[in-house]
Amino acid sequence: MAEKMLKFTSLSRKFADKRPAPERRQDFLEIQSELPVVNATRQSSRCSQCGVPFCQTGCPLHNDIPDWLALAAEGRLEEAWQLSSQTNNFPEICGRICPQDRLCEGACVLEVSAHGGVTIGAVERFLTETAFANGWVQAVKPAQELGKSVGIIGAGPAGLAAAEELRKLGWQVAVYDRHDRIGGLMVYGIPSFKLDSHVVARRAALLRASGVAFHLNFAVGRDATLADLRQKHDAILIATGVYKGRALRLPGGDLPGVVPALDYLTTANRVVLGDTVLAYATGELNAAGRSVVVIGGGDTAMDCVRTAVRQGAMRVTCLYRRDRQNMPGSAREVQSAEEEGVEFAWLAAPLAFEGADRVSAVRAHRMRLGSADASGRQVPVEIADSEFTLPADLVVNALGFEPEDLPKLFGEPALQVARNGTVYVENLRTSLAGVFAAGDIVRGASLVVWAIADGRQAAAQINAYLQNKRAVTASAVF
Repeated sequence: MAEKMLKFTSLSRKFADKRPAPERRQDFLEIQSELPVVNATRQSSRCSQCGVPFCQTGCPLHNDIPDWLALAAEGRLEEAWQLSSQTNNFPEICGRICPQDRLCEGACVLEVSAHGGVTIGAVERFLTETAFANGWVQAVKPAQELGKSVGIIGAGPAGLAAAEELRKLGWQVAVYDRHDRIGGLMVYGIPSFKLDSHVVARRAALLRASGVAFHLNFAVGRDATLADLRQKHDAILIATGVYKGRALRLPGGDLPGVVPALDYLTTANRVVLGDTVLAYATGELNAAGRSVVVIGGGDTAMDCVRTAVRQGAMRVTCLYRRDRQNMPGSAREVQSAEEEGVEFAWLAAPLAFEGADRVSAVRAHRMRLGSADASGRQVPVEIADSEFTLPADLVVNALGFEPEDLPKLFGEPALQVARNGTVYVENLRTSLAGVFAAGDIVRGASLVVWAIADGRQAAAQINAYLQNKRAVTASAVF
């Protein structure tokens, strides 16, 4: 039954139900259920249909949110899904893992006016899951094959979004990835309690069916140089992401038991996927029975603390140098972590790691927030004589990620990079002719939704480049 709009005055906001914390602590299953049809349509009807849709401008993909909410409220679910998919290659993934509280829902006029924003992410997920259940989602079939090929390095969100867009246009696409599964950090960096691996595998199957060729366990620099791929393809997209953990340059940082976040998460995810991982079996990257301290305040830190809980850690503490209000991670993730028993040491920073053969404690000091820096954030300042010690026999460094040295790794010194190591681009074009770059390897560690947006933009740039090459070739023939 169709719902009228602007029901925010009479209908309160309702999120998708979460499984009880004691239950979800025991497994790696997704913690949220799907919205029932009646809830999805009713929650959509809360939209105020703003003249200026701030939710849309708050979304990196500029999704046409008010229009597909209106369609959903009317029960026109297939049309709503089609509209949501026009600007987003993976709406069911964004509906699960986007920090909506910082993006579309945070920008919602109802949120700003204290009525409680529309639950956009839950409706987005509902629409796409409904589409899959009804067979509306089909592999891309281009109207014509255009002949020229694109090689994409990286099977993460930027590379996959670009691959689908390029196949829609009819270009041949080959994706190269160093890992054995498609999805990049969506598979190996994001725990399955947030994003089940079958959700990514389902999209990967559609891309294969659309004609995208995948070359897995293929490391550029080992199995081929960038120059080799440039000879093979008419254009190249570098979408490797950033995998190098930011170093903890503190005394004791090299002790066994002090581990990078990505190593820890990748190991945990592989085990959940059914792989045998030696570092997990030996306990090196297994939190079971341990006192765990995770250093950092972003979404990766939240993934680590919540993974440690599920592995059976004795105690899990998140150490962060700012306060709760200044955490870069999603507030909803922090809330879920607290529900699951994670402790937070706010306004605290590590000084050193203690231990003999293995880390046994983190020595830290208290902080206060001082004046704002150029970014507008208050700078943490050490409080004198405030040292304290946290017992820890597993410390996870979740301070963020940095780019690898791609010119060296790819055997291509002419590939220009910025001072921070990201690939230098102009309109996503690198310093090498016919080579483009997108996603985290350009903007630095960021969100999946930004990678999708970059991948789509890169596909448009590559299409223009290849069309120009075809026109030049045709004019030369005639």
